[in-house]
Amino acid sequence: MILTDLKAKSAFNQYYDENPEAQIQRIYAAKAAFGDDLLMVAHHYQKDEVFQFADAQGDSLKLAQIAAENQRAKKIVFCGVHFMAETADILTTDAQSVILPDPMAGCSMADMANTFQLTQAWAQLTQQYDTDILPITYVNSTAAIKAFVGAHHGVVVTSSNAEKIVAWALKKAKRLLFLPDQHLGRNTALALGIHPDEIGLWQTQQMTLQAAQPNQVRVILWDGYCSVHQQFNVTQIQKLRQQDPLIKIIVHPECSQEVVAAADEVGSTAAIINYLKAAPKNSHIAVGTDNNLVGRLKAQYQDKTISFLNPYACSCILMNRIDLPHLAWTMDQLMAQETGNVITVSAETSFWAKKALDRMLQLSK
Repeated sequence: MILTDLKAKSAFNQYYDENPEAQIQRIYAAKAAFGDDLLMVAHHYQKDEVFQFADAQGDSLKLAQIAAENQRAKKIVFCGVHFMAETADILTTDAQSVILPDPMAGCSMADMANTFQLTQAWAQLTQQYDTDILPITYVNSTAAIKAFVGAHHGVVVTSSNAEKIVAWALKKAKRLLFLPDQHLGRNTALALGIHPDEIGLWQTQQMTLQAAQPNQVRVILWDGYCSVHQQFNVTQIQKLRQQDPLIKIIVHPECSQEVVAAADEVGSTAAIINYLKAAPKNSHIAVGTDNNLVGRLKAQYQDKTISFLNPYACSCILMNRIDLPHLAWTMDQLMAQETGNVITVSAETSFWAKKALDRMLQLSK
């Protein structure tokens, strides 16, 4: 078994020694051969070398909607990260396969919440606050977390629809548990008028709730975060404003509350793209989100000056595991009638996770 794995790894490593142009031609040829039987989708944070092949691009909400609406393609090559491929598998039919070019393309934020931690936290919180509490999970979470939320009458959110859905949830329950991204949860709660004293932080390592007024808490945040959006800070904004007082700053709501407060605008990936598209010619805008996307937008809108909020920030390392060699290997596998890295969520997990996802899709209409 170990020898077989080493041989397979050695064979794959040869893809890094190949001429990229040959790989590009093979990928396009494979797509043409499969025709409508194959759909390739890509998240906006993907590198250009992968993004160029996508039949559809989008943020997490759009890709979830594409997966839910697609009934044609038998094979869906998902250029994103593991939790996104899981979501696609949950929302598609049993006759469809979701293939992730590299199964190691995960999400550090999603990994900050597991069902063991959540089960313990839920037991303590419901004992402290009774059962009038609703779980909400960001789409950047595992299928198992989504299933827990679905089984407890909760809902999934994305950065595009968080305010709308959290506003709905606050009318349904006295308290919310929002996981795994504390920053999106905090920024959303504050935008909806929740007082800071009504926001608590669940510390997963200590298994305790940090809150100024525990009895007043309405939104309990999990203490997770995005490793990419953690790289932006107020000092970067201040320096850019010193260089150009007319500059506009737009950041993603996964940034800290201090960064969001210092920016001019805050918005999801789709909102950032639309903001730059609508901005007047010759305007100067700095963007605080994944630099793969920002670099693509710089090239697309050359009639405007688009700057990186932090030009030295790392793009999502795990997302970038999906690269040209992995995509070429995947397409070669499919052409050879091999399965590739198929992402499969169990029937029970899918059932409950779909409950939470369907609530999101319904509320997002």
